[in-house]
Amino acid sequence: MSFTVAIVGRPNVGKSTLFNRLAGRKLALVDDTPGVTRDRRLHPAKLYDLAFDVVDTAGLEVGDADTLPGRMRAQTLRAIDEADVALFIVDAKTGLMPDDRTFADILRKSGKPVVLVANKAEARDAEAGIYDAYELGLGEPVGISAEHGLGLADLRDALLEAVGEERALAPDEEEPELAGDGSLVGDDVSDDTDEEIPPYDATKPLRIAIVGRPNAGKSTMINRLIGQDRLLTGPEAGITRDSISVDWEWKGRNIKLFDTAGLRRKARVQEKLEKLSVGDALRAIRFAEVVVIMLDAQIPFEKQDLQIADLIIREGRAPVIAFNKWDMIEDRQQALADLREKTERLLPQVRGIRAVPVSGQTGFGLDRLMQEIVKTHEIWNRRISTGRLNRWLSAVVQHHPPPAVAGRRLKLKYITQIKMRPPAFVLSCSRPEALPASYLRYLTNTLRQDFDLPGVPIRMLARAGENPFAGRARKRR
Repeated sequence: MSFTVAIVGRPNVGKSTLFNRLAGRKLALVDDTPGVTRDRRLHPAKLYDLAFDVVDTAGLEVGDADTLPGRMRAQTLRAIDEADVALFIVDAKTGLMPDDRTFADILRKSGKPVVLVANKAEARDAEAGIYDAYELGLGEPVGISAEHGLGLADLRDALLEAVGEERALAPDEEEPELAGDGSLVGDDVSDDTDEEIPPYDATKPLRIAIVGRPNAGKSTMINRLIGQDRLLTGPEAGITRDSISVDWEWKGRNIKLFDTAGLRRKARVQEKLEKLSVGDALRAIRFAEVVVIMLDAQIPFEKQDLQIADLIIREGRAPVIAFNKWDMIEDRQQALADLREKTERLLPQVRGIRAVPVSGQTGFGLDRLMQEIVKTHEIWNRRISTGRLNRWLSAVVQHHPPPAVAGRRLKLKYITQIKMRPPAFVLSCSRPEALPASYLRYLTNTLRQDFDLPGVPIRMLARAGENPFAGRARKRR
């Protein structure tokens, strides 16, 4: 039976650094700026022989309940309430601050077991700060350096004492991997079968990333989907910084939702912290399967929206558009017609992309959005047999043969699908370098229409067929 550890403390004491150390990966954004972490982030962790879930939290922010600092503080208090033990971090380098004592009072009132940790113990004069921590009345402080990995053995012993050996050392229950086939989610998956094509498995776990410009309503929509205020939201733009993953179940299917930071134009991204947030969002896109492009229905298809969509298509992810804030549209019928026309005109590289009007505030259209996500995911995983493809190619070439180039006719020999996720095809022809790009687009669009592959990227590669006599010297008579 596992347990959950919440890392808490005032801003800039090293909570996210310790979170990354325990998680074994650089997941949380780390910067010298106080208050980088806003949403709470949960991830499996390991400390020697202890396996548990660790939660990174925001610092103890001061402000009214309806302000951003107040909402951040509420997220931290909720993390303490849901955890089994709290790792209370203080800065041994700077010593105790008034906020440390306030936090200590909160933890005492919570009734949760507390492990007091004095971070940055590698610094000069840190010993005095460690001794100061005794004043909090939370037991003996454990001196560590989260950045350099010092003192982790003592931290392990303190956690073991706080949780109890029976629970802390209990064997882990085997949990199914999120990627059911054992592959890294987001990689292209080869499929060498021809006629025996397995049906789409609608029970496999699914990864969905929500992306868009700042203040498009991404976090609000995720909170509405899962039915709880899991993510920090508000009228301020750019609240989300880390890419936060949320586990959810929809109609019996395990879903992992990724909330990402808003993506602004590259020229406007100047601060180091925002660059880190954008990099985190791009990683979430690359490892997702379906990416929901969140557009503001009142001002859709800004230049940045189209650049985000183009990035997702080039990455080969399965895109779905969500027109958010639909509750603020007055003439909905006319607006929907305009949005559909713009979608087809501005995104021709993924003809038939599924677009759904939604409202993260009221919940309108969210069930239909999930249905379209599953349909798009099924198309993204589709496999077409080589026999069907070559019968199709023969008919297409007869109807519209490739143009002659430099007086020589191009021969299209055969076509086969080499990968799924997204569908990728290889076309064998006599002179691939001479095949016009316009004819390749014609084949791609015709294949999309004839085999019902709307709304997903399709990759069509032209290659020369192997010559069995290449490299052999001609025999003299």
